[in-house]
Amino acid sequence: MQKRFSFPPLPRTALAIAAAAALALSGCAGSSGSGTPAESYAASGQTGSPSNASSDAASEQARFDAFLAHQFQESVQDDPLSLHFLVRNPENYGITEPEMKFPEYSLDQLQKDSEENAAVLEELSSFDTSLLTSDQLFTYRMMKDTLETEAGSKGLELYNQPLSALIGTQAELPTLLAEYTFYNRADIDHYLALLSQIDTYYKQLAAYEQAQADAGLAPSDDTIDRILKSCKSYLIRPENSLLTETFASRLNAVEGLSDAEKASYKAKHLTILKEHFIPAYTNLSKALESLKGSHPETGGLSTYEHGREYYAYLAAALTGTDSSVDALKTRIEKQMQADLSEIRVRLKEHPELVRQMTDSAITLSDPDEILQNLQVQIQDDFPALTDTSYTLKYVPEALESSLSPAFFLVPPIDSDGSNTIYINEKASTEQNLYTMLAHEGYPGHLYQTVYSSLVCDTQTLPIRKLFSYGGYVEGWAYYTERISYEYAAQVLAEAEGSLGSSYPAALLCTLLAQQRDLQINLFCLLDLSLHYYGAEESELLRSLESFGLSEEQSERVYDYLRTAPAVYLKYYVGYLEMNALKKRAELQWSDNFSLLRFHRFVLEAGPSDFENLTKRLKQTTAKTG
Repeated sequence: MQKRFSFPPLPRTALAIAAAAALALSGCAGSSGSGTPAESYAASGQTGSPSNASSDAASEQARFDAFLAHQFQESVQDDPLSLHFLVRNPENYGITEPEMKFPEYSLDQLQKDSEENAAVLEELSSFDTSLLTSDQLFTYRMMKDTLETEAGSKGLELYNQPLSALIGTQAELPTLLAEYTFYNRADIDHYLALLSQIDTYYKQLAAYEQAQADAGLAPSDDTIDRILKSCKSYLIRPENSLLTETFASRLNAVEGLSDAEKASYKAKHLTILKEHFIPAYTNLSKALESLKGSHPETGGLSTYEHGREYYAYLAAALTGTDSSVDALKTRIEKQMQADLSEIRVRLKEHPELVRQMTDSAITLSDPDEILQNLQVQIQDDFPALTDTSYTLKYVPEALESSLSPAFFLVPPIDSDGSNTIYINEKASTEQNLYTMLAHEGYPGHLYQTVYSSLVCDTQTLPIRKLFSYGGYVEGWAYYTERISYEYAAQVLAEAEGSLGSSYPAALLCTLLAQQRDLQINLFCLLDLSLHYYGAEESELLRSLESFGLSEEQSERVYDYLRTAPAVYLKYYVGYLEMNALKKRAELQWSDNFSLLRFHRFVLEAGPSDFENLTKRLKQTTAKTG
């Protein structure tokens, strides 16, 4: 029997709402992954050494393609919600229509997933890597890294956090359901069928939370209260629900529906909200309330028996590096000292910029104008994109308090090129809008995703869309956000005359960028201190306040760090790895190095762990291509 590649639950890959961005998953290069080879592979029963296949390169390469296609099919088959966001036309990938229900969430299932991953890793080892193409070998190594990293969570399945005060399922799932696109009538029926299962799914989550409590791993009372507050925002009259509002607009987008059919669908939707959605949140809230008092601690993972071990796993999984936690801490501290030293020197020479660092704002304030400006600014340093389109939307007011300042909604891998950026007016400011849209738009998430889809066939290695390399994805987005400060300097310089300002725009934006680095650097160090080294809350609050944050701001940052362990690491460590990779390219390519060439290399490789990227870089020549 063929083994299933059990990836982490996929809704977060469809729309990851964390810190400052959403995931933008993409992958490139390789060989075909259609349904036909997968079916052939499944029928062949090949799970070990290729006994019936010849050992020549062509045969092994074909067997590997079939293996990947089969694993993709099996991995997404049981999660129809994620499948809808990932693939618009599943039949093109040999995927039959799945049963409309949420995937099981339980300790038993998580343990089963761990066992299945181990079996797939063993199966993967049966391939003769010397016979694979370079692109196949790249994918092989990526898959091996993913599976080996996931093996680090074996025995720690109860440390998962499906519910969280800020980015938990209870807040994410309604957003996903509200964004469930209706391409046709079948999609409407599928959505309604899924929505009617939400109370069953939340019952599973409640049982999982109880299992955590029984094992001494319950969330703190404060965390429970915050989750309950999040749940309460959905316990409103169904007629006033965000889902009701978006349902009507999505119905209108489906061609051929009569007014009577729309009315019937709306009535059915309202009934499901009353009979399933509201009870789901009511019962989940009651279950969580009953767990209060199980874990009075308000610290991080280090307060739990195997918390430090689980944090080490998270750090590896989110950053895509092989560095130990101690090594990451040393690296981040060293970079902080270097940045602080540079800032002190520059401010000593230009003390007048202290005030400007607080008061300055990019003169462009219209999101469309900013995105258009960025597309022009990046032309010299990034590969060209053609026919790129996007839609700007604003986060509904009801969700402003629970969503990030902005995020990019990742389109299906076989979509028609629709791209959506969401802006949270409550959480964004005029001062950070320019760089924030660089992070989410150009040359960040949207640009990286679109470029990857254009340089590779959407049918190519779809399994790579399931590899969640936060270090690459968020590292790239933050790396490009840092570059956007240079573009912002040009905008400010052009406006100096009309503003009557005399400050040096380039130096100001350099300082603003370094200030941003220091902020995220500090959050990473405090995250490490809290979850791995066991620092006390009071110690962390003092550190935050010493960097100029108010008491209220410090408490808010602490709450986020406590409830979202290791999240900041993927941004900052990913950024440091991107810079390290660039330095290697500069040395290797020498006079033939250019930012354009480096960026093309990173983009065409696609999301990966950084060791794999470094090996791929070493294979390139010093000659320009």
